[in-house]
Amino acid sequence: MKRISQYMIIVLSGLFLIISSCDKQYELGELTTPTNVTVSHEVVGVDNENPNGDGSGLVEFTATADNAITYSFDFGDGNDIEVAAGGKIVHRYSIPGLVTYDVVVSAVGTGGITSSKSDQVEVLSSFSDPEALEFLTGGDSKSWYWASDLIGHAGMGPVYDDYGALDYTWPNWWQIGAWDADKACMYAAEFVFTKTGNGFTYEQISGPAFIPGTYAGTIGVEGDVCHGEDVAPALYGVKNATFAPSSTKASIDGGYRGTSFKISGGGFMCWWVGASEYDIIEISDNILKVRIEEGEAAAWYHTFTSVKPVQK
Repeated sequence: MKRISQYMIIVLSGLFLIISSCDKQYELGELTTPTNVTVSHEVVGVDNENPNGDGSGLVEFTATADNAITYSFDFGDGNDIEVAAGGKIVHRYSIPGLVTYDVVVSAVGTGGITSSKSDQVEVLSSFSDPEALEFLTGGDSKSWYWASDLIGHAGMGPVYDDYGALDYTWPNWWQIGAWDADKACMYAAEFVFTKTGNGFTYEQISGPAFIPGTYAGTIGVEGDVCHGEDVAPALYGVKNATFAPSSTKASIDGGYRGTSFKISGGGFMCWWVGASEYDIIEISDNILKVRIEEGEAAAWYHTFTSVKPVQK
């Protein structure tokens, strides 16, 4: 009987806790909508002789609002939306020529409530690399593959100075061997660059996303293996791509081509490290060598070919 009484006490105590928790109300805090949103811009290099800028395509934006905790910018050129907590950001427009863009800035308040403001910017971009465009696209549409038969088709090095002169311009930490068995899953990848009326597009039409161990921990997945769209949702689909003058220290000091390309929508060439801008080290009709920075953690070096290798 004593045991039954103890049991009933435990049950009743549990019911009391459940009822108490149901009665408890949780407050999220006051939700605020940003007001008085303003946005302004300044095209870099504007003067009497260059009313649309110096040709760099750089524009400085400033947004303000009451009750805003951050700001998101849709620059109107097909590139990713970017966030700036302080409301100030610099963006490079890369479509060649004098182009007008419709910009939308959203001020974000507590609870994710937004208020938006539009702006229109006309800016000149005079940078182009027609030879690189021809190599990438073949003048129309062209496929590229991992140069898996070459030693060093993937490599790794520091982003900045490490221990030796110019050691941040080449993969001095690690270079892959030809037909690496541990990374064979990624050799099914095929990448297509297509020329359009005002630039070019990019699409990975087959193969997985390979995520190196150094980056895998950042997104909480297993590293040094291949993953699909469930882990890398930006893996597939046609994405805009644009050229820009390369401004990285490695490109300048290493004597690279001086051209970079950026893939919109978080696009990447199979090897995912959370970045979409590639320095072109070397390009020809059948070889593409690039460098991509994983923040400040590492720089990755990749070599692709337009002639699909066959393992013998």
